[in-house]
Amino acid sequence: MYTRQPKKLLIMNILDILRRYTDEDHRLSQKEIERILETEYDMKAERKSIRRNLMNLIDFGYEIEYSESVRRVPNSKTGELEESYVLSDFYLVREFTDGELRLLIDSLLFSRHIPYGQCKELVEKLEGLSNNYFRSRIRHISCMPYDHTDNKQLFLTIELLDQAIGKGKKVSFQYLAYGTDKKLYPKLRLNGSDRYVVSPYQMAAREGKYYLICNFDKYDDISNYRLDRIRDLQIMDEPAKPFSSLRWANGQSLDLAEYMKKHIYMYSSGDRRIKLRIVRPMVSDIIDFFGKDVVFSDETDTYVNVTVYANEMSVEQFAKSYAPDVIVLEPRDMRERLKASLEQAAAGYQ
Repeated sequence: MYTRQPKKLLIMNILDILRRYTDEDHRLSQKEIERILETEYDMKAERKSIRRNLMNLIDFGYEIEYSESVRRVPNSKTGELEESYVLSDFYLVREFTDGELRLLIDSLLFSRHIPYGQCKELVEKLEGLSNNYFRSRIRHISCMPYDHTDNKQLFLTIELLDQAIGKGKKVSFQYLAYGTDKKLYPKLRLNGSDRYVVSPYQMAAREGKYYLICNFDKYDDISNYRLDRIRDLQIMDEPAKPFSSLRWANGQSLDLAEYMKKHIYMYSSGDRRIKLRIVRPMVSDIIDFFGKDVVFSDETDTYVNVTVYANEMSVEQFAKSYAPDVIVLEPRDMRERLKASLEQAAAGYQ
């Protein structure tokens, strides 16, 4: 039970009750609000006072729905019957529906790039945006700690990168890799340094992982780094290299949607026009991966050819993953390279 509270907190307590106990399927009358105030907040209030505070909350901008009915009651002075408006079935309209919150929570639970402790805190915050009934429905869901990153600096990294991108500044950081002891260690560059310097352009999620799309300072193309592998990120005073000046940019700024469509595995090689032969059931997968700009041709009952313009390494990995349902037809050098790679893989099973 709550400690007895002053009357001036009545309006806040009523708002708290609406947040905790109401939604479109769970509504409260003024009498029920009065009872909860007394039993849980140790506060007594008259119906008129409750109604006045409910109307004040609506005037303040809170979206509170209610039903209104009319009844005839005798006038206390004349005894004549008069119409009286009765307000009931109060509930607070949520900024997020339960379905939307569940989608956000599921995205967190099944993401591997957020540390377990921070993921748990975020889920609890999202739960707090709904009411007690919603919280009770998701208690059976849990995420496994070993599925998540060990890097605790993820949110700080995101915050600093957001600042750097907004200011157009380069950043430096350590990039981590796992050792056989299952611990993360800084990955050394060829010169022995453990610091990476990049021009950051955008952050994007792909297949449960969060990436930084950037330019590694020494080169003139795009690199992608896992955010959960970045540690000790620092914003530099040096201005970032414009994306439009990079190879393959063709003088254009970064089109994130187009970039993600071409880089399905977040590899950093160049884009090429590639022709594939796929089995017909793969048509939906092709569109899911590469978008609707692909071109289909030479369709039979079993196969169909498809031409995509996408990142070369990404398409090569896609073809490996879905072989033999996906076969590279052109370009020839890519076809031969993939053929040799698959033959070598098959030889390993002999």
